Amino acid sequence: MTGNDLRQILLDKWGRSYDVQLRRTQGKIFFLVMWKYLEQVSFPLTETEYVEHLDEVASHLQAWGSAEQVHTLIQQTRDRPRLGKAVSIPLELGERASEWLLEEF
Repeated sequence: MTGNDLRQILLDKWGRSYDVQLRRTQGKIFFLVMWKYLEQVSFPLTETEYVEHLDEVASHLQAWGSAEQVHTLIQQTRDRPRLGKAVSIPLELGERASEWLLEEF
């Protein structure tokens, strides 16, 4: 998965290039689809910066073996990002989770 692949998944599901984040909370890592999106005038990143950010997130997902999991769960969810409420997807990292929890991102 590349950043452009991830962007296309978001566009196919919701019709917008939403911001995504990786967050660590309570010993778990979550993939968050935020409510801000590239097509908003107030979006803080340029298109180039946005794609670079997605490339970085996609790289982490690939390294963790979670890219397909995220793709499937985005397709299946009925939630949609809205102001103040992200779509939250917990990532299952398996036995190696503790290795990744030490890393800052």
